[in-house]
Amino acid sequence: MSASTSAYLARPGRPAVVAASLTELSGPTRGIVELPVRLMWSSERAFDLGDPDDLLWLYENVLRETTRIDDLRELIDGRTLRRVWRRLNLPRGVRLAWESRHRDLRGA
Repeated sequence: MSASTSAYLARPGRPAVVAASLTELSGPTRGIVELPVRLMWSSERAFDLGDPDDLLWLYENVLRETTRIDDLRELIDGRTLRRVWRRLNLPRGVRLAWESRHRDLRGA
């Protein structure tokens, strides 16, 4: 199995989805990314990955809202995630789920 839902919740009733490996996360690292409505209900769903604030906002939304491992694979880059991990504003359950599976994120 390459991903799992965890005992930790992204929000009440929604388990956090965590990739089994950061290397399987091969999302874009530059350009404009538009999130699907299921991940971002706002009409402003486009994010410029060259803008540090946009990058953080995109990652926070995907990690918090996804119910699909494919969203993680397509939208998140593992190396970038490791680099920005400490700056992400995430629900406690999402952070705990990822750090329990990927211990190296704790010190990232």
